[in-house]
Amino acid sequence: MNNKIKIISGFPGIGKTYCYKQKSNLLISDSDSSKFSWIKKGIRHPDFPQNYIDHILEIYDRYNLILVSSHKNVREALVKNSMKFILVFPERNLKQEYIERFIGRENTEAFVDMLDKNWDSFMNEMENQKGCEIIRLKFNEYLEDYLRCHGFINI
Repeated sequence: MNNKIKIISGFPGIGKTYCYKQKSNLLISDSDSSKFSWIKKGIRHPDFPQNYIDHILEIYDRYNLILVSSHKNVREALVKNSMKFILVFPERNLKQEYIERFIGRENTEAFVDMLDKNWDSFMNEMENQKGCEIIRLKFNEYLEDYLRCHGFINI
């Protein structure tokens, strides 16, 4: 992993929040985009995703690693703002494993259905993402495994 890259844009279910909650040798921020994308339920924030990017820039020097959303508009904003990041998502053939992860972590049925129906389009978008390093997680692999394997964290 390039030590200069501190931002990881991670697909749901890869273990961003798990890494954040573990005792680690790093200061990690798990920056939830929903705090910036909605004014209230059903009403999008007009400044999103730039307000989210501004937040990331504000905290950038305080953390060793910043975990962010993998939404397309967030990734596009990171590129537009010349922010180096790593995009982490599962291999395309792991759809069932991730559906089971979402159910296991008690995501809503609507969330699980949305990801199930949009899996291929999300994979297409991420596989074709420009302006970042791309990491594809394998079967039963999590973000923590990747970070540990590359000597980035000691959890």
